[in-house]
Amino acid sequence: MKLEHIGIAVKNLETSNDLFKTLFGKAHYKTEAVESEGVKTSFFQTGESKIELLEASNPDSAIAKFIEKRGEGIHHIAFEVEDIHAEMQRLEGEGFRLLNEKPKRGADNKLICFLHPKSANGVLVELCQEIKEA
Repeated sequence: MKLEHIGIAVKNLETSNDLFKTLFGKAHYKTEAVESEGVKTSFFQTGESKIELLEASNPDSAIAKFIEKRGEGIHHIAFEVEDIHAEMQRLEGEGFRLLNEKPKRGADNKLICFLHPKSANGVLVELCQEIKEA
């Protein structure tokens, strides 16, 4: 397992892209809409890991609710795994509560699954696995 990215909830993706471009000294390399999650995303490469900015694209999305409740800030931490199905089974067996019964397609060509923050010291943890096209 390695740190894949840190997700940051933002109110305005364009404004935040400018802010993080100034912070990192380079522009984001990708934007993507994930309709199933109701978000628009933007990615910055930072060494071996990434920063994912997330803006709500619909008012009922998890990101919209997060920002309404907590404001902008760190939303989740994501770890890349080799076999997401096996990791989900292992972690559930260790007592972690999964928010997804099975992985779903996320941004940046990944299969994803989230662990409930109440089972991970208040941190929303995302597992992600690169989708390998056959």
